[in-house]
Amino acid sequence: MEILFSFFLSFMFSVNTMVVNSNADLQRIFDENKITGSITVYDYKNKIWIYSDEEDSKVRKLPASTFKIPNSLIFLEKGVVKDENEPMEWDGIIRYNENWNTDLDLRDAFRYSALWFYMKGAKQIKRETYEEYLKEFSYGNQTVPEKTDSFWIDRSLEISPEEQVNFLINLYEEKFSLSEKTYKIVKNIMINEETPDYILRGKTGWGRDGAENVIWYVGYIETKGDVYFFATRIINDSEARNSYLLELRKKITMDAFRELGII
Repeated sequence: MEILFSFFLSFMFSVNTMVVNSNADLQRIFDENKITGSITVYDYKNKIWIYSDEEDSKVRKLPASTFKIPNSLIFLEKGVVKDENEPMEWDGIIRYNENWNTDLDLRDAFRYSALWFYMKGAKQIKRETYEEYLKEFSYGNQTVPEKTDSFWIDRSLEISPEEQVNFLINLYEEKFSLSEKTYKIVKNIMINEETPDYILRGKTGWGRDGAENVIWYVGYIETKGDVYFFATRIINDSEARNSYLLELRKKITMDAFRELGII
């Protein structure tokens, strides 16, 4: 029986780790755009990992605003907000993004990636609580410092593209000890685009890691026949916040979907 069980585990592990390594066509997308980075994709139905750069997919960097996905889950579970429509009072500080300068609910805070909203909410979450959730989520290095209101942008917390994808798969499968309401709300606010052919859910992120800009787009796309999880990450050493990169991370992702025949 033990031998049979060990064989079963070995079989399941091998099925879930089928790999298409170093897809040259995907890496070409980055090369053509003269940008450094990678995209990691998981084909859910066929259990296939697809990498433009498998080595880069395992390198951890700060998650920046992609952490708004787990943060939203935690806020809802711990009652920081009761739902996606409950407003949080703005602190009155004028910031560069005009969409931030007002009271915001979770839906709009997520949509506009409002840093103040999540920093304010995070102050209501104990460090131990964050540590428990990040352990359950297997979220990157799971590091939470004493100051809990900015650890996803201060280089304490780090995560790799492959770990981002694994987290999203477990979110999709609802593997965490979260309420049905929490799953429903977060999956709903994650919707970026909905067409007759697919539903695209995701979150962008941008942060400074030393001299580098770390620019993310992570999520999953549900087609009529499959689900594809992805983590796109661009690394840029410019000191300026180049606005064209905001759109480029999404363009690269959609170009990769087309290359793979997903859309």
